Amino acid sequence: MVDAEALLLSTTAGAHLRTRGPESGAARSSRISRGTMLVHADLHNHTLLSDGDGDPEVAFPAMRDAGLDVAALTDHAIRGASLEGTGLGGTPWIGLDRAGWRRTGELAEAYDRPGEFTAIRGFEWSHPKLGHVNAWFTEDFTDVATHGTMSELYAWLTRLGRRNSLPAGLAGFNHPGRENGRFAGFHYVEAAGEQMVSLEMFNRTDDYLFQGVAAGGTSPLVACLNAGWRPGLLGVSDEHSAHWGLQPGTGRAGLWVSEHSRAGVAEALRARRFFATRTAGLRVDATAGGVRMGSVLRHRQGPVEFVLDVEATPSWVGRALQVQVLRPDTPVPAVVERLEVRCGSLARFTVPMSIEDGHWTVLRLADPDAPEATQGPPNHPANNHAIAYTSPWFLRP
Repeated sequence: MVDAEALLLSTTAGAHLRTRGPESGAARSSRISRGTMLVHADLHNHTLLSDGDGDPEVAFPAMRDAGLDVAALTDHAIRGASLEGTGLGGTPWIGLDRAGWRRTGELAEAYDRPGEFTAIRGFEWSHPKLGHVNAWFTEDFTDVATHGTMSELYAWLTRLGRRNSLPAGLAGFNHPGRENGRFAGFHYVEAAGEQMVSLEMFNRTDDYLFQGVAAGGTSPLVACLNAGWRPGLLGVSDEHSAHWGLQPGTGRAGLWVSEHSRAGVAEALRARRFFATRTAGLRVDATAGGVRMGSVLRHRQGPVEFVLDVEATPSWVGRALQVQVLRPDTPVPAVVERLEVRCGSLARFTVPMSIEDGHWTVLRLADPDAPEATQGPPNHPANNHAIAYTSPWFLRP
């Protein structure tokens, strides 16, 4: 058994996080991994600069005061990339424009405090049929009037170049399957594979595991991963009201960062070192075969040992949760193992796994007794209410 106390992270970055009350969340140190700390993030939010209701001037402080450590403004980009000098900043009809892009950047700069609160400027490329894509850490933005297909968007993203040998911009698939085009069927473009870092599993209060399945579609998780993409799994609020960070039960993410800064957030996203949840203050860390979620797992055939650390508020200590091991199948993932774990305790379990059955695996944490609003096939083991998803492990020989 790993000595949990010996693995508690000691980091100067963590010393600057705001002190929280006893019911506000779990400790920020993993009991199974070294060198990182947990930050709570919401990377998908809207304001009056597109179709949101809230003043962008108050968005970042509202999210900070609601307890988030990392927040992004990602207003819709529809057809305003060429507009200059309007003074509007954006509207529901045009989405973000040049003035709004500059304003979002100025606000992010004003509220960003390394070690305390990370404020990020982003945008949401918003196609009514193909789907929506968030982009972060870009110096410019584009829209569907300028780059109107998935291939054009990927080409724009990859042309941004590199900084310090790393891709300049990062992006992710939003509310996957809500739009019928499903990102051109999740057609894989290798040049963009490194930069497409996320797939939203929780958007607002919804779990997207079975989105579209009842109508004859394939699970977005299966479609995306089987196509060859390697995203981490994200939870977001996709907030359009003026109540950023305050709506109960909406999606958010836990990022394991080496430092609490934009650079640290970008590095964690590139490494897919994050999890999706709808529970404020939750801590999830997991390894498979000794490597953390989001990593390549060198494995061909045989048992794989998982180690899981899950904790939330003190009131959750001892609460029974169900862990489901998801593996490739169609149209929905297979659940090859289910077991009970207790919140606040380390769990170890071994699952037989063959790369011949598929090249990825995900852990889904669920309430064993509560049903999920969007159901899969009758009696599917994952029809219960999801608490969290780890990012996938990607099997390689």
